[in-house]
Parts: sequence; C-alpha cells; structure tokens
Amino acid sequence: MKAGRLRALSAVLAMLAVGLTACSSDKPKPAPLEAFQPKITARQAWSVNIGGSPVDTLRNLVGLGSPPSFTMAPAVRDGAFFVAASDGTIVSLEAATGAERWRTKIAGPLSAGIGSDGRYSSVVTRGNEVVTFDGPREIWRKRVASAVVTPPLVAGERVFVMAVDRSVEAFDVLDGRRLWNFQRPGEALTLSRASVVAAFGNNLLVAQGPRLTALDPLRGSVQWDVALASPRGSNEVERLADLIGPPVRVGDRVCARAFQSAVACVDAARGSLLWSKNVGGVQAVAGNSELVVGADASDRISAWRASNGDVAWTSEKYLHRGLSGAQTFGPAVVFGDQDGFVHFLSAASGELQLRLPTDGSAVMGTPALSGNTLLVTTSKGGLFAFRPQ
Repeated sequence: MKAGRLRALSAVLAMLAVGLTACSSDKPKPAPLEAFQPKITARQAWSVNIGGSPVDTLRNLVGLGSPPSFTMAPAVRDGAFFVAASDGTIVSLEAATGAERWRTKIAGPLSAGIGSDGRYSSVVTRGNEVVTFDGPREIWRKRVASAVVTPPLVAGERVFVMAVDRSVEAFDVLDGRRLWNFQRPGEALTLSRASVVAAFGNNLLVAQGPRLTALDPLRGSVQWDVALASPRGSNEVERLADLIGPPVRVGDRVCARAFQSAVACVDAARGSLLWSKNVGGVQAVAGNSELVVGADASDRISAWRASNGDVAWTSEKYLHRGLSGAQTFGPAVVFGDQDGFVHFLSAASGELQLRLPTDGSAVMGTPALSGNTLLVTTSKGGLFAFRPQ
C-alpha cells in the first residue's frame, strides 16, 4: 500500500478514535447555562440554509453509504461569504444581506470546503479532484494523489492545495497547470481535519505536523520552519499534534493550536517562535492584539497574553458544551455550542456579554467574520449571520 494511502487510513483511524471517545456513554453532562443580563446588543441579520441533515461523522469516515449533506467552513472575501455543502452545492452570499450573488452545483460530494479570492473559487471532491470556478462557471479540474480536507487557498493567481499527507501543490488559477509540489517525509499519522494553509506577505504558511512552515509561493521552497509543539506520548496516536486551522493573525504574529498539545504564536516576519503553552484542545483559537483565546478538550476557556503566553483568565462555565472554534467580534470573543447557542464573551475578562440562538443544532467549525457580520454554520446546514446594533 502506498504511503499516501497509509497516511489517509491512519487519519481515518485517528478520527474514529476521537469520535468513539466523544460518543462514550461516560461523557460528562454539559454545564448548565447561567442566567445573565446582556451587556452588548447584537441581532440576527439574516439566515439561509444550503445543507441538509446533521453530520454523521463516523458513517462518513467508514464509508457506509452516502452521508447526509452538511455545510463546510465558509471563505470570506470582498464583502461576501463563499459557502460549499458536502453535496456539491456552492453559493456566494452578500455578507451584508445574505442575498445570493451566484450559485452552482457539481456532480459528486466534496471533501474540503471552499477557498476564494473573490473571483476565482476552488473546492475538492471526494474523488480527489480540485475544481476551480470563475464566478459560478467551472473552468478546470485536476486530480491530486491524496485525499484533501483542508480548504484550498486561492491567492496570487494560484490555487494551493494541501492533502491529508501534508503534501502541498500549487496550480495556475487560470488553466490548472501544476506549478510545483512540496512534500517531505511526514508523520506516520496525520489528522483528517482542516489544517493551516494561509498567506503571509510573500510567503505561503502551511502546517507540517506540529510545525508551521513558510514556503515561497512561486517555487515551493522552504523559507523558514518552526515547531509550535513538542509532541509526547508512548505511541503515534498520543503524539499526534497536527496544527488546526484557521490560524489567527494580528500584524506579524500568527497563532494556532496543535491538536491536543499546545497553543503557540510565531513571529512570521522573522520565522521565530514567540511562545508555546502545553494545553489540550481540538478547535481553533481566536485573538486580538492583546490576547489569544481558545477552549481545551473539556471546553475550559483560557485567554493567554499575546505577548508572552501568560494566562490572563480562565472560565469553566461552558464545560462539556461542545464548543466550536473561537472568533473575535469587536471587544468580544465568540463560541458556538452543541445546542446551537452563540456565546459572546468579553475578550478582556471572559464575562458573558450576550447569548443568541440558532436552529438548535451544533455550531460547526469556526465562525467567520466579514466586516461587522459574523457567520456561524450549524450541523443542519443553517447559516446564521449576526451583527451588532
């Protein structure tokens, strides 16, 4: 069996282990929601639905028939949200109103969410085909060797695609011509969930296990490479520490979580580690110029000082509530939970400022932000946009 297929199989097994643990009958009860008085005002600006029924993750991974449709992480560009559902539906929505700019659908299910530069957009199918559009019009398809779960990055007239084996390929956005491929000996086990592919200045930032690597986007050569975590454990599963996307960038500082291992920040202009703190967790962090905020595997929320990683505050009020990735929203930091509630906390103190409902199903992934419009995605395929009043 080829190395890429072995890594893909390993990724599936790792996620199965995580899923089975989460489904255990011994799972603690979620913390009850506290009564509160709103400290800020925000409202639901609009909502649409492009997905289907809730995600059945284990069924999807083991291939027991066609899984239900679900909505993937949106891309944000030029005042629009670009959204893809696993059934192949792709929609561009005005962030201000939720009105459709365009809609299309491709045959066959998708494995990775959408990337867009505002004009060109790319998705990846479960058949490992990179499909690129000019607006709603498909312009090319190219097959890659390994499965892809991280949304492509479309930037600088290129499409960058990272597979589950952490190989990276660059394509010309106009005609799909393959420009370069980057691959080095990888980890024996990789995580089958969205990781880090992001632009920073003239560099392309990609995850390579627990390491953040800067590549020259023109040639694919390494510019710098920094370990965000030092995995420990007696076996490959315990040492699994892939970086989880999306990363958070403030100025030259780029911060990310390493799966169940650490939260860390680097100076991406210098290619140097600023700090790394050992902490578990499986969802993306958020941040501003002062703090980096995220929840651990038990949904204990912590805020670390962006300058040195010292703990600024912690909160145990949302334990075991299945929190989403974090997103900053003005002076607040936002988490969704497994019951569809969206919690707005003070980034400075962790105090609850506001709580708003969605459709009662779990908030998925990480909320997206376009200007002053916050978009959350639910497992029923709902897209809910919130805006301050």
